[in-house]
Amino acid sequence: MQDKTIARGLLKDCVLNAADAARLVLEMQESLGEMSQHLERRELLLLLRRVVRAGTKMVKEEENTVTLETAVWASVEARSSYLRPISLRDLRYYARQILSVKGAADMMLRNMKANDCREILQAAFGHRLSAYVKGRAILHSVFAYGIRREWCDANPVTRLEVPRVQEQTIEPLTLEEVKRLRAAARNSDMELSLNLMLYGGIRPAEVARLKMEDIYWKEKQVIIRPQTSKTGGGRVVPLRGCDHLPPQFRIIPCDWFRRWRQLRVAAGFTRWVPDACRHTFASYHAAYFKNLPALQLEMGHCDLYLLRTRYMRPVRARVARLFWETAKL
Repeated sequence: MQDKTIARGLLKDCVLNAADAARLVLEMQESLGEMSQHLERRELLLLLRRVVRAGTKMVKEEENTVTLETAVWASVEARSSYLRPISLRDLRYYARQILSVKGAADMMLRNMKANDCREILQAAFGHRLSAYVKGRAILHSVFAYGIRREWCDANPVTRLEVPRVQEQTIEPLTLEEVKRLRAAARNSDMELSLNLMLYGGIRPAEVARLKMEDIYWKEKQVIIRPQTSKTGGGRVVPLRGCDHLPPQFRIIPCDWFRRWRQLRVAAGFTRWVPDACRHTFASYHAAYFKNLPALQLEMGHCDLYLLRTRYMRPVRARVARLFWETAKL
């Protein structure tokens, strides 16, 4: 009788009655199974308190989460202050592709499993392996950001294997193709840009961002600063093939990418492989100078693996010599 009075007093401000509370205790005990069997009253009470606390914590954590859509755009916003415009544009494109998968945007971040992530990536990027790999990296970064914001506790993307991308073989330009490009660029505002790509291995986007004060004509050096570089690391590149340029052509023109397309068309190219000039530079440099550490520094690579596996193609010594002789013309 006294216990009933105490129970009613404890539950006076709760919408549940003593019978409801008894049912909940029995459900917990049944769920615990053997763990709750043969325990004394005090031991069982302590165990049930642990269950209540653990369950309370889990419920609170489940409430402290957001949808995948909210997490994706918050992650993009957090990175927008330091990404270059072209990188930010790519990030937003991949974010939209991920969220375009039916049902993905409304998934709760904390509840997502590895299989959910796999299905989203397959639906969004399964048609192209390189896009799948990049999409996986971006989705991984979304969960990493979510962990920092305490929207989730784990990154399920880490359980997805990274597919191995078979890189496309890029052959260096032939001497005839180099001749056509140089003829189309001669005595124009693109001649300096072409020489920087062909004889310095500088990426097109890096040339477009280059400041004229970073070209040191007396020292014959070009400084690729971190804010100019694709990878965010600076490097020094020898300035080759530009001694003959008159002052009026020692410039990087505005609307650079349009001018670069026009130059290729003028040289007779109907199809162009991205970074063809950079691959040409690497192959001819390795064959002629035979100094891979120096080439690594000029290319801005952290090791020689990428040079050996992707950039360098076999080139005959005589052809390499003729290529570098064109730099003096």
